[in-house]
Amino acid sequence: MKMTVHLPGEEYDILAGHGMAARAGEVLALNRRVLVVTDDGVPPAYAARVCEDCAHPVPVCLPAGEASKSMDGFATLLRAMTDAGFTRTDAVVAVGGGVVGDLSGFAASCYMRGVDFYNIPTTLLSQVDSSVGGKTAINFAGIKNIVGSFYQPKRVLIDPDLLDTLPPRQFSNGMAEIVKMAMTSDAGLLSLLEEEGVGPGNLLTVICRALDIKRKVVEQDEKESGLRRILNFGHTLGHGIESAEGLTDLLHGECVALGMIPMTAPALRERLCALLARFGLPTRYTGDLDRALAAVVHDKKKSGDELHYVYVSAPGQCEIRHASVPEFSAMVREAFV
Repeated sequence: MKMTVHLPGEEYDILAGHGMAARAGEVLALNRRVLVVTDDGVPPAYAARVCEDCAHPVPVCLPAGEASKSMDGFATLLRAMTDAGFTRTDAVVAVGGGVVGDLSGFAASCYMRGVDFYNIPTTLLSQVDSSVGGKTAINFAGIKNIVGSFYQPKRVLIDPDLLDTLPPRQFSNGMAEIVKMAMTSDAGLLSLLEEEGVGPGNLLTVICRALDIKRKVVEQDEKESGLRRILNFGHTLGHGIESAEGLTDLLHGECVALGMIPMTAPALRERLCALLARFGLPTRYTGDLDRALAAVVHDKKKSGDELHYVYVSAPGQCEIRHASVPEFSAMVREAFV
């Protein structure tokens, strides 16, 4: 299946299908120097297969985890390209999850003011969300994604077969983003998840439905000046929880799952929690809520003395609301009492 993201002055394809990653040499321009970035949590065969298709591969394997999405990780990629004599006609390919994709895309956006970037996401989370839309970033000073750029990939390959080796917790991690898309934008997808769940027979369909929501939103609002903010449902508090947990103890999707609960109308909250529990996601936060709320103040979605947050009032219906920090904190505390 092919979906095309149309943006002012550029467009790129998302190619989705079983076995798509094995076709990288056919559908990506790899006849040049290519930095192939992965981490040690990804089966080595995935990046090795891409390297075989490159004329001049430069493989880099980083330690798995958010700690690699840092200034040090960024410098490692820039150094590898510099040492290999990369020019503006060369490329970067990410073969991994959101950490690898965000870091690789940011490095590609900065090296010589921009080289081609391709994304081959290997986790469910990155396949349905972070691989599309052009948000690239690293963490800094304990704050998630505080340094970054908007830089669109030239092409994205989505291959559900790469998820066969994904640990169950990581699969659940990605389901949080699918639930997010359904809650804000697709009541039919929400019903499908409740009635059928997700399995081999409908996984590609579910991924593509979530991606199509992301594509349409990005096309209308590339730089997050309005509509694209709906993709932040659960992220305002979620990023605060992530920062409070030291970017290590809870996975991104688990934090987003928790972040969605207070931002959902009480009449719908029980339905959301049942779905989160079905997919192995947390519905109660047992960490330091004061610390999480303090971290929210540093979030990019804060404007002046107000926080912007996404609120779901009914299945597939959402709105962007504003609240003072004390008002936001009170709403969160009420939901977790």
